[in-house]
Amino acid sequence: MATTLPLSRVWSGLDGRLDRIAIGLSGLCLAHCVGTTILFALFSAAGSLLHPAIHEVGLVLAILFGIIALGRGIVTHGYMMPAAVGAFGIGVMAGALSMPHGGDEILWTLVGISFVALGHDLNRRATY
Repeated sequence: MATTLPLSRVWSGLDGRLDRIAIGLSGLCLAHCVGTTILFALFSAAGSLLHPAIHEVGLVLAILFGIIALGRGIVTHGYMMPAAVGAFGIGVMAGALSMPHGGDEILWTLVGISFVALGHDLNRRATY
């Protein structure tokens, strides 16, 4: 006879996986930002890696994962702080998109990524 898990445990496990995936994507975004900065400094022909569409798609993914994982965390554990920290980071990332390419844009994007990853980590820890 198969046993079923309560729905709250199923969502709890899903939240942890979504947050881990989102943290991994934040790490990839961080690696992209640092890597393209290094490549740009070494090779002025690294323009395809700096295409604005990459950043816009990354922001859309961050917003989607934030809505799903952080929003589900609010429902599961009831804490608003992880979602607030993540939303702040997404806002910083969105603000960085409005800046011209360069040092300030990269700096603010990295700050935003760090806050988004922190929000997902707080969410993951609150779930367990």
